[in-house]
This record gives sequence, C-alpha cells and structure tokens, in this order.
Amino acid sequence: MHEFILSNARLVLENEVVNGSIRVADGVIKEVNSGKGFIRGSFDCNENYLSPGLIELHTDNLERHMQPRANVKWPIKAAILSHDRELESAGITTVFDALRVGSIVSDKRGNYLKYARQVTDTIKELRAEKSLKISHFTHLRAEVCSETLEIELEEFTPEDRVGIVSLMDHTPGQKQFRDLDKMAEYLKGKYSMSPKDLEDHFERLYKIKKAWGDRNHAATLSANKRLGAILASHDDTTENDAITSIENGCKIAEFPTTVEASKVLNRSSINIIMGGPNILRGESHSGNVAAKDLVSMGCCNILSSDYMPSSLLMGAVKLGDILGDFAKGIKAVTETPAKAANLNDRGLIKIGMRADLLLFDVKNNFPIIQRVWTPNSTQSPHIFHERQ
Repeated sequence: MHEFILSNARLVLENEVVNGSIRVADGVIKEVNSGKGFIRGSFDCNENYLSPGLIELHTDNLERHMQPRANVKWPIKAAILSHDRELESAGITTVFDALRVGSIVSDKRGNYLKYARQVTDTIKELRAEKSLKISHFTHLRAEVCSETLEIELEEFTPEDRVGIVSLMDHTPGQKQFRDLDKMAEYLKGKYSMSPKDLEDHFERLYKIKKAWGDRNHAATLSANKRLGAILASHDDTTENDAITSIENGCKIAEFPTTVEASKVLNRSSINIIMGGPNILRGESHSGNVAAKDLVSMGCCNILSSDYMPSSLLMGAVKLGDILGDFAKGIKAVTETPAKAANLNDRGLIKIGMRADLLLFDVKNNFPIIQRVWTPNSTQSPHIFHERQ
C-alpha cells in the first residue's frame, strides 16, 4: 500500500477552511483530521492551503498546443502531453478537453478541418500507456454552423469518456459575436484573415447555417442522449436563447453573454460557467457581460480557465475575495464542477474521495502553487522526519 500523510495544512473543505491533516492510501483519502501542528514522519504543508485538485469543464488549451501559431500544425501526441503537463502545473487534475466536432470542408484555407476523433484516440492511447498525469474526459463542442457535424458525432461511443456535449453556434452576428467587428478582430488575430477572407467566410457561414443548422441541432441532441453526456449551452445571449437551452435539457450554461440570459438560466437552476480570465481582467475580451457582475447577482457558480489554464486557481481566489468567502471561491473550481459533470468521486477533501490534491500559498491575493498530487502521478511527497 502506498500511503502518506500531509500535515500542518489549511484544509479547504466544502464550506470552510480549517487547520488539519489528511492521510492518503492508494490514491484515496482515508482520514481527515483537524488540528494545528506538524505530524512527525509526514509531509509538512507549512500552513499552506490544501484543496482538492481543480476540475476544468471547458478549455481550448489543447487546441492552442495543436496550433501554436497561425498555419502551424503541431504533432498531436506532443500537443496532448504538453497540454497535460501544463494543466497539472496549474493545479488542474481533471479536465474535459473541449474538442470541436463539425467541420467546414468548403473552406479552402483549411481552418476548420476534422480533428476530434484522432485526438480522442490519441488520448486513449496515452492513457493506456499511463503517460498522462491528470484525468482526461472529452467535451464535444458541437458546431451547429458546420457541414459535417452529424457524421462526426456518429463516430463517438460511450467508451470515449464523453462527459459533456455543448451546442455551439458561431454564425456571424449572434451570441458571442453578435458584434461583427469583434468577430472580425478575433478571426484576424487567430487565422490572419484579410478583409476579403472575412467577407467570404461570413457569407459561407450564413449559407451553411441555413442549409444545415436545424439538422445539426437535432443530431446533437440525439448524440448527447446516446452518449449519456451532460448537455451544455454556449454563449446564450437573449432570453429566448436561454429558454431554448432550458427546453433542450441543458444542465450547464457556458459563458452567457448578457445579464438577461443569465437571469433566466439561473431561475432554472442551471449551472452557469464564466471564465477565469474574465474574472481576473474584470471584463470580457469579446465585450460581453463581466463575470463579476453575474457573480454579484448570484448568476455564476462555476469557473473555467477557457484559454488560460493558470486563470482557474487565480480566478477562484479572486472570486473568494469578491464573495468574502475563500472556501466558496475554491468550491467553484472543485466540488461544484465535479457535481455538474456527475463526477461523484472527486472535488472534496473527504474520506473515500479520490486523492487529487493541490497545495498552494496566497501572496498579495495571488496563489502560488507548491505541489500537486494525483493518483496518476508518479510524484510522491518527500517525507520529512524532522521539520525543515
């Protein structure tokens, strides 16, 4: 039995922070004890915070590793391994890798080609090899405005660990990019599109949505049911968007863009995710609602790092400061996303839970990560026989 004790910690529990220690054996929390002080033969946490490992429900970070620059394609296995290590270093121990399904084969620039099936197979291969440090699940971002969504969804089975399917619609002029200038700015930066490229791209998307939108929407709902996944909405903007998401059976709403949509979703007890970057910056990069405003109204209970892994813990600490409740801020990146994704074995420091653990200090309102433990990690704590 591989066993160790972490003592002299500030344990971030479900609703409070207490001084204490925990005992771990074979990747499971066996004891949780309160009380100050260092236990001889244990790992000394030096009164730093010990929390559950962070749980990320939506991140585009893997795509960033797959395409680090415009027109640069990185080897998939190398990208996954780099992504895995980066997330671990940010304190994330469970991730739902957000992979787009639904391609635009008529786009000759090749910016929207199929990739999700190959990436999922490679993750499964790396998991079988025990090469991954953290726990990976799949989040299929079903792009309604695409030409191949139905075919790509059919390639996935319940064995692919698809935990979330989200309905995405990036038709110009609505949801996240109802401001066309903001959408143009984003595409110029990501794909180096010229004004003529943008004009052609927008026209292409309008035609695709008209031809495929309704069919793709129905195919996504069917696939979600077949895969046994949680259904999520994305970028709800109007009250009607929110009502449609509720009628579709969504349990998670990712990044609603307005107060009015968020209020409708909140009244139906849907879990609302906002971005850690939005919390840290104090505003949306797309000109949409600020996460702090939704927090003040009780319309945000989960954070996602979205495109910046380090923002998850930083955002949770800032959220705790906004709420005046440190434990509640950490809960938004541990217990609450775990429950939203039906992962009942993690997200809490509690006997019987998976020992995904994060040790960190907070200096000048910023967290400094000291150590990360997961059952998948080969890293073991150094046991101090005397206080160092």
